[in-house]
Amino acid sequence: MSIWLPAHIFKNHCFIFGPRIGLNSCRVHSLSNGFAGLFPIKRRASVTTAVPNHRIRAGKRETYTVVSDNVNYGGKQVISVTPQLYEYLLGNVREPEILRELREETATLRGSQMQVSPDQAQLLAMLVQIQGAQRCIEVGIFTGYSSLAVALVLPEQGCLVACERDEKSIEVTKRYYDRAGVSSKVDVRHGKAADTLHSMIHNGEGCSYDFAFIDADKKMYHEYFELLLRLVRVGGVIVVDNVLWHGRVADTLANDSTTVSIRSFNESLFKDKRVDISMVPIGDGMTICRKR
Repeated sequence: MSIWLPAHIFKNHCFIFGPRIGLNSCRVHSLSNGFAGLFPIKRRASVTTAVPNHRIRAGKRETYTVVSDNVNYGGKQVISVTPQLYEYLLGNVREPEILRELREETATLRGSQMQVSPDQAQLLAMLVQIQGAQRCIEVGIFTGYSSLAVALVLPEQGCLVACERDEKSIEVTKRYYDRAGVSSKVDVRHGKAADTLHSMIHNGEGCSYDFAFIDADKKMYHEYFELLLRLVRVGGVIVVDNVLWHGRVADTLANDSTTVSIRSFNESLFKDKRVDISMVPIGDGMTICRKR
């Protein structure tokens, strides 16, 4: 008898594993959004079905791991986030009340999916705190969830340059900056981010910032990164959001312009010796860069 287990799997054959109990028969139902649907799993002897570079095994309903077939990785099992596990993760995020209120208001607005998740915002804030950062830049703030998280942990003399081109989003953002008491720390720049960054460089602000976050037009990532690299000091950090782009970057059949652009950016960043990098599978994927 088969049971159906939910699994989120990309079409590039990155597969889900459960401990000990293996799979005997399996079908993957591809969905239009690039994910797989349900596996019929027979509870029999542990069997692994191999496909190029990866394997798939499913067992306990609540536990999933990803394993590469490449023996050089030693069969390391890496956790894959299920809806149940993600709820647990969110339950362990220390989200200030003002951020919760902003998140819930943003959820009612068009484009709410552009907002970073609470676990992402918590990571950004912690990176700023670990650095002892005082001068920060954010490219693309939307309604301000991530920028507010950063502003809340900046010292009183700290400064965050917040770049956003949508005036309606800025209205929401400023209202929450005021309520949180951080308006004095945030310099909101309305307009094209590239123009703002060029202006800052022209004004002699190069190498004077500690931290930057990019979450804006994906096709502009190359330009944003180059400009920020000129503004951030040696040892400073640049974080880039959406580097996994819903898994499409690893899907060889996905060749739309945005996916191709992000894939190209990731490839160039991997080869860039000016920075140390770590790509982290949080949210839609983040790459943390440290300027050498």
